[in-house]
Parts: sequence; C-alpha cells; structure tokens
Amino acid sequence: MLVQALLESADRFPDKLALADHAQKLTYAQLVTLTQAIRRVISEATTCERVGVMLPASCGTVATIFGGLWAGKTVIPLNFLLQPHELRSVIEDAGIDLVVGTVHFKPLLENLPVRALYLEEAGLKRRYVMEKLRRRPPIPQVDPDDVAVIVYTSGTTGTPKGVCLSYRNFHWNAQAAIDHLKIQSDEHLLGLVPPFHVFGLTVLNFLPIILGGTVTYIPRFSPQAACKAIAEDGITILLAVPSMYAAIARLKSIEPATFSRIRISASGGEPLPRNVYDAVLQRTGLKLIEGYGLTETSPIISADLPWAHKPGTVGTALAGIELQLRDDSGTVLPRDAEGELWVRGPGVMKGYYRKPEETARVIDADGWFRTGDIVRIDDEGYISITGRAKDLIIVGGENVYPREVESVLEMHPSVQEAAVIGQPDGSRGEVVIAFVVLREGMQATAEELRAFCRERLAGYKTPRDVIFQPELPRGPTGKILKKQLKETLTARA
Repeated sequence: MLVQALLESADRFPDKLALADHAQKLTYAQLVTLTQAIRRVISEATTCERVGVMLPASCGTVATIFGGLWAGKTVIPLNFLLQPHELRSVIEDAGIDLVVGTVHFKPLLENLPVRALYLEEAGLKRRYVMEKLRRRPPIPQVDPDDVAVIVYTSGTTGTPKGVCLSYRNFHWNAQAAIDHLKIQSDEHLLGLVPPFHVFGLTVLNFLPIILGGTVTYIPRFSPQAACKAIAEDGITILLAVPSMYAAIARLKSIEPATFSRIRISASGGEPLPRNVYDAVLQRTGLKLIEGYGLTETSPIISADLPWAHKPGTVGTALAGIELQLRDDSGTVLPRDAEGELWVRGPGVMKGYYRKPEETARVIDADGWFRTGDIVRIDDEGYISITGRAKDLIIVGGENVYPREVESVLEMHPSVQEAAVIGQPDGSRGEVVIAFVVLREGMQATAEELRAFCRERLAGYKTPRDVIFQPELPRGPTGKILKKQLKETLTARA
C-alpha cells in the first residue's frame, strides 16, 4: 500500500524532485532506486520481522523507511533524544536485533543491545548502480490492516508503549489530510519535524510521497536554516511545532516577503500559545493554523483551514472521523457540552504492542478511542481543547482545565510561556499553581499576574501561586513535563 504509492508517484513523476537535504537531491526515479538498494541491505542484514531506524529528517530516512517496508519489515523509528536506558527499554520491548542509523549516532548505538547498520558504511553508491541494472523486486503482499510501523510513546514518564499503526492507518490519514487541506502535487514542504514523531512520519514522509510532492529536509532545526530554505526552495507548506515557530519569530532580521509563497503554515505537536501566534503573524505575516492528533490516531484528527480560519481552535475533523464527547462515567454528552473527546475512524491504531489490557482501556468494543483530551465543539464543528482529563484540577468541586489558565497567562505581555498544575489543598481539595517563563528583558510579579488572571477568570481558576522559572522542563518531543513540575512543588514543600 505505502510502497505501491511510492512506485505510482515515481511512474507519474520520474524526473520530478522528490526530496532534498543538505547532502543530496533525489528525483522520484532516484528515490525508488535508493530505496531498492536499502531494501536489499536490510533483507541481507536481518531475518527479524521488525527493524529499527535511528535517523534525522533527511532523504536517507525516507528511503530507509520505505526500504524497510519493501523488505517486508515492520519499521520501528527510534527517538535519538531519549536517554540510553529509555532506548534500551524500547529495543527490548520491540524485540529488534538491527537498527539502521547514521555514524553520527554511533556513540549512542554502540552502547545499546542491538546491531547497528550505518548508511555511510553500507556501500550504497555501488549498490545503487547495481540496482539500476536489476529488475525491480516484487512488493510484499500485505493486508491493509497489517502493522507497518510501531511508534513508541515517550519513555520519560514510565514504561514506553508501542503504538501499532497499520498501512491503512497511514495511507488513509495522509490522503484525508490532503483532501481536507486541498494539497496539490506541486506543493513544496519543509521537513523540520523528526520521523520518530508521528507528526513528522505521516505528514513529512508518507503524505508527500502519496501526493507526489517535494520535501526539503533540515536534519537539525535552526531558525536561520529554516528561513534560508523557505527563501531559496520556494516552500509552500510549512509544518512545525510551536517552539520552532517561536524561534523563527525571535530572529532579528526577517522580512514577510521571505514567507510570501507559503500557502499553509500549520502548527502541531502541542498547544499553540496565543503570543506565539501573534508574534509569527507580526514578524512573518503568516496566520498559523492548528492541527490536532495523537500518536494513536496516526496522527491527524482535525485541522484548521486557511480559508476558514478560527484562531484558538484546532479546526474541524477530517472526513471519515466520528467524534463523541463523554463524561467521566462514559456517558455520551450533547455536542454543545464540554467533555472528553472520543474518536472513531480509519486512523485509530490497532493497539499497543503486546499490551492488550492497556489497549482495552482506551479502545472500547465499538472501536471508539479515548483521547484523554477535554474539548468543546462549536456549532460549525470547530474543536477547542481545554485540557487533559488526567490534568484536570478540581478546586472546591469545580473543574479547572489547565490550558484555559495557561492561555490567559500567555496573553500577558511579559509572559513567554506558562504551565499550570494542581496542588493538593486541605480545604479546597486542590489549588491552581502556575509556572511561568518571562520574556527576555521583561518583568512581572506574581501578584501582578494573579491580578491579570482574576480580571479574566473565575476566582477559583486564578493561580494560588506563580512560580517563575528560567525555562520549563520538556520531553524529547518538546512537550512540557508536568510530572517534573509536580516534583518541583513537592521538593519546595
């Protein structure tokens, strides 16, 4: 299914530029040949049904992922930002004996219980020439519901879980996003998000190949490199996480004209703070749209639309996705209520690898997946995320969703970002505590920020305390680690 999509795009656009990075450029015909060469390398190196991939966003990564699939393997993207003990847990759980990587990661891979195959040492130039002389190998016969990739959730908060995503999951999600956003085959995407993140995997690896589009990859993000590629490569679609957009907006010398060819500028991976949205709009002229999804939904559930833009929402659901709001007991709520979002559709994962009990906790007998996110859905179907169910703070019997308080704090001109958690309280059950990072050169007091919140929020939602931090702790994918913030509170007590 996915390999077939690559071959179909190569048949349609053999001489079209498919991929580019700092080291090479590949047409679709060249990409197929390189993929065949890597397929052969993987087939010769292991008989295991699964193969690990530890590579940054690059041309070689795409060829390796498709090469693994063409070899009939399930691909396991490995997060090179994890600690060695976390990677060891993933490797042991996945049961892989081979990782395809780059020599840049040799110091990390040499200390892991797995064999490493480095692309730079695989003789790919010779193999590439040989593949051009060989007949194209057959595509493995796969069922659409066979597992194509297992994406492991971050191991920073406990035992990592492998999310089993099928060929159907990826192909459907990519095609649905193409249809939803009206993406054309002449688009040029900028690849900033690494492939171990499902956002990067689907939108920057599978989607462009299915589309027959072009991607320029930047293996290691820098705002300067991103702006250079945008200006020189004619980028039309920019996909990034909020922290990347914030870094671009902080550059001292950028002109809106640099970004004039961008048709879609989308943010995903974590909530988009309003101050980042405003800064990007002011500095670049781009109106960021937000998308929403989870690893377990391969990943896109919804996306805002440039031509029907609603700032502060994550847009409307992709066609084919069903939505329900439920309360704590699982009772379905009316659409105008606020509740936990459950979704059903072709993008929902098959389950967690070798964890049937955990799978059953999040997917019910009718195929509904529990997202854990608290949302509102307006009359036009636009979704607003108000918090995580597990992050819910209950103050004197009243529900407080952290994201609502964080959004208000981030409206203050001195605040760069904020994270809100609950602290146990003997009289009210819990109270709201805010951790705040101030903008460089700006000042604010805790009482000033509390007063700012009181003017805009109910009293019980106003932070009891504001704790200033130089930065907020983040995991490998950039998400704020609220567990560490809770530990900070405990240590202060």
